[in-house]
Amino acid sequence: MTSQSAATLRSRYVEQAASDLEENRRRQQELAEKITVLKQEEALLADILNLAERYEGFADASRLPEQLQDEPVVTKAKRTPAKATSRRPAPAKAPAVSSSAAAGAKGKSRQPLLGDLLAQLLAKYDEPRLAKELRDELLKKHPDRNPTPQVVRNTLESLVAKGLIQRHKQQRSVMYTLVDRSAAAG
Repeated sequence: MTSQSAATLRSRYVEQAASDLEENRRRQQELAEKITVLKQEEALLADILNLAERYEGFADASRLPEQLQDEPVVTKAKRTPAKATSRRPAPAKAPAVSSSAAAGAKGKSRQPLLGDLLAQLLAKYDEPRLAKELRDELLKKHPDRNPTPQVVRNTLESLVAKGLIQRHKQQRSVMYTLVDRSAAAG
């Protein structure tokens, strides 16, 4: 082997090593970024799990957390599990309530559930209705309630799952009607 061929071979090895080293650095950077994203996703999933555990102890598991917004503060405080832990401190919205105040709150009637209100609205119509139409009518008849369109759709879908209403798809539109109990029983 001549000195020129050895020098050429050596320069090829140096170039290859430099190229491999650069590729390794680039790959390490990609992996470090992926690890950061995965850690963020892990934190988000841990928060979701904590929320799920918090709502797990409710007596009526079919109710969505959004539906609990309109409940009196006393009911929320009573239902919160004592051992629920979270990374964030609990919001200090509900002051301590005396037993006489709690007894007075029990006498008050709670707002009807969103699902019940939507079923009542659907009962007025024979033809299928869009979720948007039902939400608009709900906002007119119950101005104190302001559910988002997604909450209305989720609630309607939960009523479909329970067999209380039917879903009708027409092209890209989804419409809902109340299940006729007398026809369903016969």
